[in-house]
Amino acid sequence: MGGCAHGSSSHPLLVPLLLFFFSFSFYPLAFCKLSSPQLEVMRNLRQKIQSSELSWNITQEPDPCKWNRVTCSQDNTSVIELSLSGLSLASPDTLPVICKIGSLQVLDLSDNQLASLPVEFITSCGKIDGLKLLNFSWNALVGPLPSFTGFVGLEVLDLSYNRMSGSNGSELDGLVKLRSLNLSFNMFNGPVPVKLSSALEELQLSVNEFEGEIPEGVANYQNLKTLDLSHNHLSGFIPDRLGGLPKLEVLVLSSNYLSGKIPDSLANIPTLSRFSANQNNFSGPIPSALTKRLKSLDLSYNKLSGTIPRDLLSQQNLYYVDLSYNRLEGPIPNNISRLMFRLRLGSNLLNGTIPSDSLGSLEKLTYLELDNNSLTGSVSPELGKCRSLALLNLARNKLTGPLPPELGNLSSIQVMKLQLNKISGNIPDQITQLASLAQLNISYNLLSGTIPSSLPNLQNLTTLNLQNNYLNGSIPAAIGSLQGLLELQLGKNHLSGDIPTMPLSLQIVLNLSSNLFVGGIPATFSQLKNLEILDLSDNQFSGSIPMSFTGMEALTQLILSNNLLSGSIPKFRAMVKVETDGNKDLTNGTGTSPSPAVIRKRNSVAVPVLTALASAVFAVFVVAVVVISVSKRFYRINDEHLQLGENLPLPQVIDSSLLTSNGIHRSSIDFTKAMEEVSDPTKIVLKTRFSTYYKATMPSGTSYFIKKLNWSDKIFQMGSHDKFGQELEVLGKLNNSNVMTPLAYVLTINSGYLFYEYAQKGTLFDVLHDSLNKLDWASRYSIAVGVAQGLAFLHDCSSGPILLLDLSSKSILLKSLKEPQVGDIELCKVIDPSKSTGSLSTVAGSIGYIPPEYAYTMRITMAGNVYSFGVVLLELLTGKPSCSQGYELTKWVSTNTSKQDKWDHILDFSVIRTSLTVRSQMLAVLRVALTCVSISPDSRPKMKSVLRMLLNAR
Repeated sequence: MGGCAHGSSSHPLLVPLLLFFFSFSFYPLAFCKLSSPQLEVMRNLRQKIQSSELSWNITQEPDPCKWNRVTCSQDNTSVIELSLSGLSLASPDTLPVICKIGSLQVLDLSDNQLASLPVEFITSCGKIDGLKLLNFSWNALVGPLPSFTGFVGLEVLDLSYNRMSGSNGSELDGLVKLRSLNLSFNMFNGPVPVKLSSALEELQLSVNEFEGEIPEGVANYQNLKTLDLSHNHLSGFIPDRLGGLPKLEVLVLSSNYLSGKIPDSLANIPTLSRFSANQNNFSGPIPSALTKRLKSLDLSYNKLSGTIPRDLLSQQNLYYVDLSYNRLEGPIPNNISRLMFRLRLGSNLLNGTIPSDSLGSLEKLTYLELDNNSLTGSVSPELGKCRSLALLNLARNKLTGPLPPELGNLSSIQVMKLQLNKISGNIPDQITQLASLAQLNISYNLLSGTIPSSLPNLQNLTTLNLQNNYLNGSIPAAIGSLQGLLELQLGKNHLSGDIPTMPLSLQIVLNLSSNLFVGGIPATFSQLKNLEILDLSDNQFSGSIPMSFTGMEALTQLILSNNLLSGSIPKFRAMVKVETDGNKDLTNGTGTSPSPAVIRKRNSVAVPVLTALASAVFAVFVVAVVVISVSKRFYRINDEHLQLGENLPLPQVIDSSLLTSNGIHRSSIDFTKAMEEVSDPTKIVLKTRFSTYYKATMPSGTSYFIKKLNWSDKIFQMGSHDKFGQELEVLGKLNNSNVMTPLAYVLTINSGYLFYEYAQKGTLFDVLHDSLNKLDWASRYSIAVGVAQGLAFLHDCSSGPILLLDLSSKSILLKSLKEPQVGDIELCKVIDPSKSTGSLSTVAGSIGYIPPEYAYTMRITMAGNVYSFGVVLLELLTGKPSCSQGYELTKWVSTNTSKQDKWDHILDFSVIRTSLTVRSQMLAVLRVALTCVSISPDSRPKMKSVLRMLLNAR
């Protein structure tokens, strides 16, 4: 009875009974055609692999050919394919059992946690002549490559995304039918292997430590279609013989130390469609016929010289060209392929005018980057015909003349950079019609006239930079309606008049310096709670510095130099750099050493006793105000709602519900007491981009976070409180220690309130960037792993992935240094994107964490979450914030990681110096972080893989 039984009987009276019997008892077995040994193997596998992903229930379905992830032959007599990816398999004991299936053709064990390939597996599976595909990518394999003895029929071997090391000698010699070999994302070193199958069609060795030259022997693989040697330590020249590969379609040599000229012979490959050799040391001219058949060419970040060949950009199939960061000179060719999607020629020595003859026909052109050259002439009106253009970068050239009104026709434009030219005239009103525009930079030009009053039409604007021009008049009164604006640069103009209320979303900088503003500093600036830098220098502001400025919790730099200010400087937090030089009537009330001018003045004047007493009384009052401000944790408190002795009415409750099944929480949470707590502004402990957190202590003594969502913001108007409750019911059932799950909620007319466990340590941002208490590596690593566990859990929820709108170090809370919790998980559920302004900040979260593709796609994705997590990893590794003084951490890291021998300089020195073990682990985690913040979303790993790589880093 061990195999698939087939019953029969010749007695006519028994036939009905047997049919009845088999119908109800052994029906599946009667039609199972697997041999007894294979059936036994599948039963053993079922016992060894315990996973909810497998529906392998031998009682309900005894025929393994009907199990998920199992493929049998057409006649169902043998198993030919097993797909066991993503099952968290860690034990190698399972592998030899699989090899007992002698008919196996495809074995996919990717995305697991296997650390080794047992000898028994290699020996057993090597005897399966029909085995064609082995996939062990995205595992935890370490050590050298095993010798694949046997495997005479193997065609595809994928060992990418592991931590295997060593050089490759004869381990792959026996794979005579191998068509595809992928060893990418490991730590292999030594020379590129060349003793491989002559049938090889795909060789992927990227992101390893291969060294030496590209061997001439690669040209012997005459069937090769893909060759990827990028991100290694290869040096020397490109062998001229590569041009003799008749079937090569993809050649990727990026991020190595290759030098010399680009061989002319590459233009002879009849099938080559993609050639990428960026980030090397290539020099000399670009071969004239190189793009004859290409679709994509990337030679950026080299030392190429000479002119761009006249026919290089005109080939009919060409859609992507990147020649930026070279030494190319001369004009840009006039003829450009009509299929051109992205053209990057920035940071060269190009001159002449922007070609206008073919611009009007480039209907598919989405990215045009010609910045940092010596281009002359005016901005061509023909650009207005490129209706698909999302990014236009003409910065740092010698362009003159006015801005053409035709730019207002670029309905898809997201980013427009025209700074550091000599553009003159007025800002055309038509530019304010660009509804999708997110970044506008026309700084350092010769613009005059006024800022268009219709500027507030640009509701998607996140960055506006008009500094260093000759603009006059006043700032448009409705500029405060730009609810997504993060950066506003208006310095060094001739602006005057009343300063309107600024957008509360401002975060990076508000620069009004070197203008003609007079009168008192607007106290409304203190409402900018997310603002890092406020520059009001070189104006004629008078009066005192508003005391309310001390409540700007994100402020790091306040520049008030060269004005007419008077009075005492309020006491700011230690992390705030205050510059007040050039205000002769301003006195230092901060407790720090005053300027020499103040000291001289103080010593030369005898202060009357009455004045001293008055000053003392005033000082007591100032101290009292500061103490109140500090007690509020420097978060904004609306003064009109904070009157001593005033009894504020409690919020009017529409609905409330307990979500948690935990008896302790259910008995502790008191909704009436909670509403009393959130009515007290002094209970505010944290503000994120979307929420306000209160610390509420229940009658039982237990403290909770209560998060307030503002219904007055239209993005929260879901139209149905029932839907809000239903979404939270689902989230309340989540069970993961690294995720902040709601315990209860209260709905009022104006707000929604969510209850969470209290996180004693506060946010990761506060803890990590506390200069007095440096986090050690053990704590940083634990936090990284914990956050990765939480994200992997959210992305892999059975009801569908839960995406985060605002993943940052400020939305990660710490119950302890080993218990991080991912917060704001409900935002993607309770925010209605169709009601949002669509601005970058409204939907995509905090600056510095927003994935680059979001500027053009406006979509929240898992890959985008991975990018944001990569930024958090970089914060943990470097100790630097994600964005400082307008410069993003990812850009700083990318400019310092082009060569791996300088990676040490990126890491937090106070941590990396503690031990060699810590250094090794931090470098391993840095590799993970760099993978997460890859420019291409497709290149970023899944969170489960990120988690596994982090665990392997220790």
